[in-house]
Amino acid sequence: MGKTNQSSVTEFVLLGLSGYPELEAIYFLLVLFMYLVILLGNGVIIIVNLSFLDICYTSSSIPLFLSRFLASKKTISFSGCGVQMFLSFAMGATECVLLSMMAFDCYVAICNPLRYPVIMSKNLYVPVAAGSWIAGGVNSVLQISLAMQLPFCGDNVINHFTCEILSVLKLACADISINVISMVVANTIFLLVPLLFIFVSYVFILPTILRIPSAEGRHKAFSTCSAHLTVVIIFYGTILFTYAKLKAKDFSGADKVQVTGKIISLFYGVVTPMLNPLIYSLRNKDVKAALKNVLLQTPHLMGKFGLSCVSTDEQ
Repeated sequence: MGKTNQSSVTEFVLLGLSGYPELEAIYFLLVLFMYLVILLGNGVIIIVNLSFLDICYTSSSIPLFLSRFLASKKTISFSGCGVQMFLSFAMGATECVLLSMMAFDCYVAICNPLRYPVIMSKNLYVPVAAGSWIAGGVNSVLQISLAMQLPFCGDNVINHFTCEILSVLKLACADISINVISMVVANTIFLLVPLLFIFVSYVFILPTILRIPSAEGRHKAFSTCSAHLTVVIIFYGTILFTYAKLKAKDFSGADKVQVTGKIISLFYGVVTPMLNPLIYSLRNKDVKAALKNVLLQTPHLMGKFGLSCVSTDEQ
């Protein structure tokens, strides 16, 4: 499992928190609880908002992450590592685009409410949602293809919980400049451009809210925005921390920093999907009614579901 100069790497060792056994047990229970909440919350309302995406996103890495805590052999095959990177990369890019779409949804709802049903129709959000999935998938195929074509003939220990692409690239025994350039371009398109779009949307949203004469109206408008803004801050804050720093090598003597980085990198992959059903869908009275029916073990889900950051109560 060590280094070899004669043969290519056929599997990777996932280091995780192996050096911190006291943290492993705590983190295992915490992530397991959050993953069960994700499956329950998003499973009940799977056709709403980002629910299906969140289940796919977390399921691409969290089951493997949990199983590695229990297994004595913390390895993953070369092909399995590629599949995991593809799913995580595709889901992450797709969610970035969808969050920017939801910022536009909030902008129309607050700044142009009378035209909201016309602008935010299926003719707009269905093609955009489908396009975001396609774009995320194509980008992931490109990035992972470039990564998996690299020769891995030395160290096979990934200093992470899962096959995180930057950690994998550091193990390649070849020049990764093309990969770095490709990821910089991808980060710009799928991280910075949507984030800029979200920022511009709120530049128009916030003054509009402040001009609302009634305190009740301002409170309702702020409530509409706060849910989306909370997800954006958590998701983008942690993902930018992880992927905006493209480094070819680890800095020596930065063990504590690496542990913090690994924990934060999982934060956006677990906490945000766990919060989405609460801060988005459960604010919709139709979804609340459907959830109540499920809890009462009724056979049918009632209500109308939509992809929107605006609840039925507020439209």
